[in-house]
Amino acid sequence: SLSDSPVTLKILQNWVPRVSHYFDKEHYTYVGHQIVIQESIEHFGAVVWPGALALSQYLESNQEQFNLKDKKVLEIGAGTGLVSIVASILGAYVTATDLPEVLENLSYNISRNTQNMNMHKPEVRKLVWGEGLNEDFPVSSYHYDFILATDVVYYHAALDPLLATMVYFCKPGTVLLWANKFRFSTDYEFLEKLCYIFNTTILAEFPESNVKLLKATVREN
Repeated sequence: SLSDSPVTLKILQNWVPRVSHYFDKEHYTYVGHQIVIQESIEHFGAVVWPGALALSQYLESNQEQFNLKDKKVLEIGAGTGLVSIVASILGAYVTATDLPEVLENLSYNISRNTQNMNMHKPEVRKLVWGEGLNEDFPVSSYHYDFILATDVVYYHAALDPLLATMVYFCKPGTVLLWANKFRFSTDYEFLEKLCYIFNTTILAEFPESNVKLLKATVREN
């Protein structure tokens, strides 16, 4: 049920004014670390969307409720890698995944922001939603405590494979945290499907940005 009243939040301006003259780098501060993100204008996945800011902020502020230390975390549609970097700083074993064409920029951002730090080194892997899941991530060897997803619902043709991917990785005990800017009726249709399959709660809403942050877990029989 979505009836529990979610907390209403505002996305804080967590980025630092740019000192550099390059248009392609954004500077953020989370969990006491400055994070420099290189964006690319070629791909959807290479821009920091508001859902990533919302989830990064929420993870930073709710470390007791969602303790990522030494937990196995999978980010699907990791994009620029901001959320994966924050999860790493919070102590998680992170696997950041996205489409092949996004991986180079994703790997660059993750390695530059996590090198020389005392943390589990994040892994970057290709994951095309709904494709080759059994081959690339066999159930026998992969179990995640958390699945993170931000602004993954925008490309309407990809929604069924996205849902199938969420279902595949969400085992009993796994927590899915999904933050999304709600723009279209298809976004709400996807949310309905999610609620039908999973126990789903809205944890927080960011009304100024139209972002909702949801928690979903497998229904236990």
